[in-house]
Amino acid sequence: MSSALSAMKILQPLPVSTTATGFPENTLLDPLRSNSSFLGSTHKLRFNSLKPSSSSQRRSAVVAVSDVVKEKKLKSNSSLADLLITKEEGLELYEDMVLGRAFEDMCAQMYYRGKMFGFVHLYNGQEAVSTGFIKLLKKEDSVCSTYRDHVHALSKGVPASAVMSELFGKATGCCRGQGGSMHMFSKEHNLLGGFAFIGEGIPVATGAAFTSKYRREVLKEADCDHVTLAFFGDGTCNNGQFFECLNMAALWKLPIVFVVENNLWAIGMSHLRATSDPEIWKKGPAFGMPGVHVDGMDVLKVREVAKEAISRARRGEGPTLVECETYRFRGHSLADPDELRDPAEKARYAARDPIIALKKYMTANNLASEAELMAIEKKIDEVIEGAVEFADASPLPPRSQLLENVFADPKGFGIGPDGKYRCEDPKFTEGTAQV
Repeated sequence: MSSALSAMKILQPLPVSTTATGFPENTLLDPLRSNSSFLGSTHKLRFNSLKPSSSSQRRSAVVAVSDVVKEKKLKSNSSLADLLITKEEGLELYEDMVLGRAFEDMCAQMYYRGKMFGFVHLYNGQEAVSTGFIKLLKKEDSVCSTYRDHVHALSKGVPASAVMSELFGKATGCCRGQGGSMHMFSKEHNLLGGFAFIGEGIPVATGAAFTSKYRREVLKEADCDHVTLAFFGDGTCNNGQFFECLNMAALWKLPIVFVVENNLWAIGMSHLRATSDPEIWKKGPAFGMPGVHVDGMDVLKVREVAKEAISRARRGEGPTLVECETYRFRGHSLADPDELRDPAEKARYAARDPIIALKKYMTANNLASEAELMAIEKKIDEVIEGAVEFADASPLPPRSQLLENVFADPKGFGIGPDGKYRCEDPKFTEGTAQV
């Protein structure tokens, strides 16, 4: 473990104070206060070997993000804004979050206009998690997403036009129209896919992390320090793949960060009713890796935790489990009327919109003017409009694409003796209606 971490003050997680509804009384976490009742802890990473302890001391020791900020402040007379982000970093974060929100809002419009089909799951409200983590990655680093994957793709650098075209089912999409909303993929950007079934992406991400370690340690590629991020939700954390991959990643010290986007609801099931211990971050130390909880509605807090988790992985110190407590502002999908969640709960989180919070932070600390931020918003509006026009004008995939990427040896079935795809023959599908 790095000396910087070992020198930090260790704090025990704070007790959770909840209301009669089961939710924390005050979910807004002040980065300079350590007595917040935010669910779990907002603590910075620290690995502790697990030792026998009394029942009153079973919670793993971690370091609070607020203490890291305080420690930096003691070493410098600069402002908090200078300590956390520069102007350039702030503008990049703001632009990425606005892009994600505007893109998803446009998706809702296009879905209801009949331009998209199937299930479409939007990311509104959770932008601080995607931006806070992915914008710290290198191009060579990998990301595994979920069915709520549009914004992860955008943060990783996939053009908005390619993502929108994929949603439209067009040949110019990042998967040539064959993936759709839940299966975004880009080899160029090392986006290893969105996955429709929960937990599917975690083993893939673990395999990608193993590839990085193998290339570095076995193939002796000294410059291969690539890191993988595995995103998944709170509902996934009761599935077997989650536990198996935590164990494997810790056993082999793989360069991976497991990012739990805990939006408190697995479709219509409250997280507090679905698991024996709602503090997901505590499952990390059980497997010998750091576990940390962070306010997922604050991009700056997410970014501070992400920096250390990614750095640990890149240094070869192994995996980290990060629980980001966030909230989705729309239903589970655009087909969900969203009638199960308490309106007061939704209003409480809507008041903590991560984009508005970052905007206020930047203007209050003179990192950006209103005019600069408005210019970004205008730029993003043009990007989104251009993406829709591009997707709408793009062609549908040809029939010849139907059997591509289906068979390991397409010549055994997909291509006829004449060298042409069998599906191009009008008689190829003859009789299938009766079947």
